[in-house]
Order: sequence, then structure tokens, then C-alpha cells
Amino acid sequence: MTENKSSNLWQSNLVSILKLIILVYLFLLSLEMMGAALKLFGKDFSKSLIQTTTNPFIGLFIGILGTSLIQSSSTTTSMVVAMVAGGAFSNDMDVAIHLAIPLIMGANIGTSITNTIASLPQINRSNEFKRAFAAATVHDFFNYLSVLVLFPLQVYTNYLGKAASLMSDVFADVGGMKFLSPVKAITKPVVKLMEKNFEHLFGDKHLVGWVLLILAVAFLFSALKFIVDVLKSMVVSKAKAWFDKVLFKNSARAFLVGILLTVLVQSSSITTSLVVPLAGAGLLTLWQIFPYTLGANIGTTITAILAALVTGNIAAVTVAFSHLLFNISGIIIWYPLGKVPVTMAEKFAEYSTRSKLIPIAYVVVLFFIVPAIVIYLSQ
Repeated sequence: MTENKSSNLWQSNLVSILKLIILVYLFLLSLEMMGAALKLFGKDFSKSLIQTTTNPFIGLFIGILGTSLIQSSSTTTSMVVAMVAGGAFSNDMDVAIHLAIPLIMGANIGTSITNTIASLPQINRSNEFKRAFAAATVHDFFNYLSVLVLFPLQVYTNYLGKAASLMSDVFADVGGMKFLSPVKAITKPVVKLMEKNFEHLFGDKHLVGWVLLILAVAFLFSALKFIVDVLKSMVVSKAKAWFDKVLFKNSARAFLVGILLTVLVQSSSITTSLVVPLAGAGLLTLWQIFPYTLGANIGTTITAILAALVTGNIAAVTVAFSHLLFNISGIIIWYPLGKVPVTMAEKFAEYSTRSKLIPIAYVVVLFFIVPAIVIYLSQ
């Protein structure tokens, strides 16, 4: 009986690993396709795209709204990286980076909608909801506060772009780009073959670009969704048993757990949402969850970094590293001042228990209505 169980478990894990390999390839292929599609569009498409992102302030809100709609900062940041690599923002590397970084900042805010929504099912149980909603919104408030301080600093000094550019140069010098050439070797020929066949079928290069782009986005969304599902079945389901006093014994350990688990599942939405019901049940305190969410913010940057490395484009790598540096900068500022986001989350959670409409209005207004109005008024 024990041997049968062991054999079934081994077979199940093998199937999951094979699924993961296929899905990761699909993810990498979608990025190569997106870059190829954007190059086919030429200047006209680039100009129309830039019109919506020439203002960093608007770019910030585009990042918030776009990520709130798809509930995946990994998808948003991967798309931004692919666009930078494809020259969609600008052929000038500095301009492209300047336009892309605010989108990444916005994506950081937008991704926190998922764990906030995850707290809403407990809305009918006042005490549980207060703890769960505070655990969810502490992530929100950390991201709001980080953007509040760092966005103006970035706009006026481009410190993220400059620092990330130095990191990219160092990375290139040690041969990091060459390491990924086998990935390009297994994706680029497939994209070239698709381009050739689509061009033969449709004739029009712009139409080929649209077909490639639509397929790329479909592949990207599907791959990321199912990668998360597979990793969740392999990792997160087993990790639930570890969410106790041992893993959250101190801040440093909670921070590392947040990083490692998010790197494994490539989704901060999953890892931050996972602790919300545990907080609601009183198993974890807000002070235990806070460093964990900071770690998740670091871990989630791996997807964009992976996407950038696949492109082999220095500007794209710079944007990906700027995402990492943005989160590190936020932690440097707000971890020592942790009482600020924690208190804000606690007070807002307490206020939100007065009416069910307050948390719902918070999600709808902050993540959707305000960004949509700002973007609309900018047109």
C-alpha cells in the first residue's frame, strides 16, 4: 500500500514537472512573439502607443488600472519589458526606460487588489474580517506609500533608471546575456516560422503583427495562469502546513519565506492572498505578515527579470532591475517605519467594519474608477 502511494506521488510530480516545462516554454515563446509583433508594426503603432504613456503620471495610472483588470503584475511587467525590447515606447533607450518605470510602479499597486478581494468573503464576520482586511491592505498601503515617496524622486532624478542601468552593464559584462542563448535558440526559430507562414497566409505585415500580438498575449496569459496553478499544486498546497510560528518566528524569516515562496510560484498575488485567511483566523499577526509581504514584493520581480533576460535587450533588463530596485527602495524607507503602514491598515480595517460598502467602494474606487478618470481626462 505504501509503495503504491509512493509510486502514485512520484508519477503525479513527474506529470506536474512536464506540464511546468511546457508552460514555461510557452511563456518564453509568447515574449519572443510579442517582441517580433511590435517590430512588425513599425513607427505608426509605436507613436500611437507612446501617446498614452508619454506622461509618467499617466503611465502610473495605466499600470494600476491594467494590473487591476488582469490581477497579475507578472503579466503587466512582462508585457512592459517585451514592449521596451520591441522598441514600442521609443528607440531611445533612456526615453523608453523613463516611460516604462512608472508603469511598473503602477503594477505594484494594482497587484495588491487580489489579496484585498481575498479578504472580502469574511465580511460578515466582523472580527475575522477586521484582521483579514488589515492583513490584505497593509500590502496596499506599503505600495501607496512607496509610490508617494519614490515616484516624484524617480520623475525628477531617474535614480531607478540610472542605478538599474549600472546593474544591467555589470550583468552584461559577466556574460549573463549569453547564458540565455539556448532559450533564444528554441524560441526564435519557432517565431520566425510563424511569421513566414502568417505572411504567406495574410500577405500584410501589419496584419501578421496583430495576429502574432494577439496570440502572444493569449499565450502569456494562459502560460502564467497555468504555471501558477501547477506550482500551486506542487508548492503552495504543501506550504500551507508550514504557515505557523516556525516560519514566522521573526521578521527576517518571514521576509525570506515571502521571497522564496513567491519566486517558486511566480505570483505575489497567491502568496499574499494565502496569509489573509490565516490572519482572519488569528493564526498570524499583522506584524508577522508585514515583512512577509515585503519579501513577496521582492520575489515577484523574478518574472520580469526572466522576461528581460530572454529578450537580451539592455533597456528591457534595465526596466526589470528597476522594478527590483523600486521594491528594495520602498523596503529601506518603510520597513524601519513599519508602524505607519501597519497602523494605517489597522485603522482602515476597523473603520471598514462599520459598513460592508466601505471595503467594496475602496476596491472599486481606488483600483478602477480613479485610474480610469485620470487616464480619460489626460486624453
